[in-house]
Amino acid sequence: MMHEDALRRLKNIEGHVRGIERMIESESYCIDVLRQIQAVQSALNRVSKLILDEHLHSCLITAVRGENIEERERVLKEIGDVFETATKV
Repeated sequence: MMHEDALRRLKNIEGHVRGIERMIESESYCIDVLRQIQAVQSALNRVSKLILDEHLHSCLITAVRGENIEERERVLKEIGDVFETATKV
């Protein structure tokens, strides 16, 4: 279910990006283009949240409840790395 929702959202984002391309080709007002780019970034953030939520409620929970300490540490490090990357601009 989550994958279908993520794919649907990504297809919408893809169409939105093509619209931004057309705006740039037609030399639309820069602020209008920037607003559309911000809308795409926001939509991508929602897809990221959807996928992260699914990961936290499946893979992470499984690793934390499991007996394998190395796997638990690996999964926790992955989450930390994702957050570190997300905060870089």
